[in-house]
Amino acid sequence: MPQPEDELFQVRLDKLARLRSKGIDPYPRTYDRTHLALDAVRNFEADETSDTDDALADSVSVAGRIVARRGMGRASFLDLLDGSGKIQAMLRRNTLGEAYELLSDIDIGDWVGVSGPLFRTRSGEVTVEVQSITILSKSLRPLPEKWHGLSDVETRFRQRYLDLIANPEARQVAVQRSQIVSAIRRFMDGRGFLEVETPMLVQVAAGGMAYPFETHHNALDRQLFLRIATELHLKRLIVGGLEKVYEIGRIFRNEGIDINHNPEFTTLESYESFADYDSVMQMVEELVYHLATEVIGVTAMAHGEDTIDFTPPWPRFDFCGQILEHSGIDIMQHTDIESLKTEMKLAGVEVGRETSWGAMVDKLLSAKVEPHLVQPCFLVDYPVEMSPLAKKKLDDPRLVERFEAFAGSMEIANAFTELNDPVDQRARFEDQERLRSQLPDEEWDRLDEDFLVAIEHGMPPTGGLGMGIDRLTMLLTGQRTIREVVLFPQLRSS
Repeated sequence: MPQPEDELFQVRLDKLARLRSKGIDPYPRTYDRTHLALDAVRNFEADETSDTDDALADSVSVAGRIVARRGMGRASFLDLLDGSGKIQAMLRRNTLGEAYELLSDIDIGDWVGVSGPLFRTRSGEVTVEVQSITILSKSLRPLPEKWHGLSDVETRFRQRYLDLIANPEARQVAVQRSQIVSAIRRFMDGRGFLEVETPMLVQVAAGGMAYPFETHHNALDRQLFLRIATELHLKRLIVGGLEKVYEIGRIFRNEGIDINHNPEFTTLESYESFADYDSVMQMVEELVYHLATEVIGVTAMAHGEDTIDFTPPWPRFDFCGQILEHSGIDIMQHTDIESLKTEMKLAGVEVGRETSWGAMVDKLLSAKVEPHLVQPCFLVDYPVEMSPLAKKKLDDPRLVERFEAFAGSMEIANAFTELNDPVDQRARFEDQERLRSQLPDEEWDRLDEDFLVAIEHGMPPTGGLGMGIDRLTMLLTGQRTIREVVLFPQLRSS
């Protein structure tokens, strides 16, 4: 019968007390580790093939969490897990003497350090022949039952540390995400972009169509918002003469939670003077290809029954044409709300709360087009109603120079030839405010007077990009939910 958790906790507290009664500090301040587990194994294997075997007798010191133990009598084996992987340690009574008795007060989950030479067991496993053992941290709570196969979704995400202990795949995704961010920085720096930081607390939550989180600054007695985008501050820097800027930062949107959305997420936003959305498209496909090859080591990868190929160039598809192809609706022929609503119902798309024309078109995109966008591609030239910050097309002012990048049936990037006409920008912001008063249940952008004053000083032609790093990591690591790539996702109440 398994013991109740409070009983197991007490048993470990008793072991902790026994260790201290023997003069052993169960939580020492440091440990002189010489090797990571896998480095020790690799070095041993390299020495096995060398002309001299002197190094095989060298002692190593490794440290890790005990994740398995076997035997007890005259010899015991421990599996230690560190940041690189696992290594086996063999403890013999006749080698350790009285120190061998420490095993009676050591449990799975404890951290220990062991020192000794490496050897290969009869089964062929590289193992530390332990000559000394040091307790580094006594674990008072046991790992979950069947921790090595931990699959309960709620436990995995609410107690991410258990997920990282139990699932090598979770550790690998965490490492790859960090590598992706580092590779993005190298790519952008190599193109002459300057990394900058902009405020997270803002007076106007503008630069996107989203509900913000609100807070209050006591000293200033002022309502502030967590930013919903970095766009408007970055474009202020373009006005100031910093010609190529980017920021990798946290964004906060007071929105729902699903497989592709978390209320706080990470984006790359970049702005380049004298560029347009065509040059930004080329940069995006080159960046994603670079990340796939440098971090993941592939140019293509499996996605369900499909294989996604990241090799540039990616196809460009007309936004309105894709909606027509997959829904049968020519949105530019149905520019009033009631007409479009009727066509959407005939196409089997529930309109729901979306009552503005732009919101209904976005619903069409999500329902009818996105599922078909498995291979990397760009949708280009969006209706102006959906894009208050993008420049109109010269040959059709009903559309703007905007693209979204898709892969794996989800959006991974959004970009514009930026609107730098301050008169047009003011009119569009004012239209957003008017629509907010008419349709308060929808998400609208906000008029930021300080930003308008900035671009009234003159902003050069600019190409801008916003890319979701969480979704990009999902795509490159083969994950199907954003919770797998955000270490501490927001979850509904248990």
